[in-house]
Amino acid sequence: MPIALLALALSAFAIGTTEFVIMGLLPEVAGDLVVSLPDAGWLISGYALGVAIGAPIMAIVTARLPRKTCLALLMVIFIIGNVLCALTYSYGLLMIARVVTALCLGAFFGTRAVVVAGLVPPNRGASAVALMFTGLTLANVLGVPAGTWLGQLFGWRATFWCVSLLGAAALLALLVSLPAQRNAAPAILAREMSALRNGRRLLSLLMTVFFAAAMFTLFSYIAPLLLQVTHISDRGVSWTLFLIGAGLTVGNLLEGRLADWRVSVALILSFALIALFSVLFRWTSGTLWPAEITLFFWAMATFCTVSALQFNVVAHGNDAPNLVSTLNISAFNIGNALGAWVGGQVIDAGLGLTMVPLATGGLALGGLLICLVTFSRPPRRPLTA
Repeated sequence: MPIALLALALSAFAIGTTEFVIMGLLPEVAGDLVVSLPDAGWLISGYALGVAIGAPIMAIVTARLPRKTCLALLMVIFIIGNVLCALTYSYGLLMIARVVTALCLGAFFGTRAVVVAGLVPPNRGASAVALMFTGLTLANVLGVPAGTWLGQLFGWRATFWCVSLLGAAALLALLVSLPAQRNAAPAILAREMSALRNGRRLLSLLMTVFFAAAMFTLFSYIAPLLLQVTHISDRGVSWTLFLIGAGLTVGNLLEGRLADWRVSVALILSFALIALFSVLFRWTSGTLWPAEITLFFWAMATFCTVSALQFNVVAHGNDAPNLVSTLNISAFNIGNALGAWVGGQVIDAGLGLTMVPLATGGLALGGLLICLVTFSRPPRRPLTA
């Protein structure tokens, strides 16, 4: 594999860490900035909306740039955003810094996918893409728990300083290792927009929204739930996040085979399992080991859904690949923002942290319903690999 792929994987690790680590640091950020947990949760929603809105805009703005220049520019924006996060002592400025950081994510991953295709022979494409996903997976397995532990030990700003250094290392690696690539002709936007009139494409994107909303309703408030309901220590939160990351990794490994066999079955089963383990966590969250075991299986079921959703969207949008891929990133982050908002509303309503998993289960059932509607008729072309 070209060394440039490792540079791209490092970039994915840094970007994934800065997106998800805020969830482990939510109590520290809320306490330091003197805001409520639901208000701090808006830092998750703000980032997600920044990605959702910024992804198509940045894709259009950077469409004519050489790909190496584009990726380098986006990493510079990423570094600036994280440095601003580390420097600010104001909730409003932190929100702005998070949104600035978010602008690079959607366009970076979209451009990166095209760059990867040009770095390896066609018969190595799948392995190259798997390596790219490894960076994002490791962000959940290592980056988030390590960043949470670091923030608890030295203050949450230390985590953003470290992520900024990771971004700088990734930028240097990209500049040194990435070959110059000519840009392909930009897609005709009007033609791609017309391709979205197919109802199955819109339902596929809606599945992604409900999946992300279900995931982030619980994930956004997992740290305060573990501290106040399960009654584990700060260090225990870091270890639990590591366990969740391990579950995500196992799920990512398992779901590929199931989705290769039949993507409809993979999605229906995944949404059903997310709902089941979310509701189960409502009753196991008060006891350490049952809570940990439930969270592991919840995480495994959750990441069983990611690649199947991506495969489903691409299968229904192969005549509008650029726009559909970008909109899928936006759909995921709209769901991210919605999930953090739903969890905050549950807490604000005085229902308690233990009701957050039930809200997660309800959203997963909504995604399951959309799956059943989408796959109730045979698709025009089989959704099997």
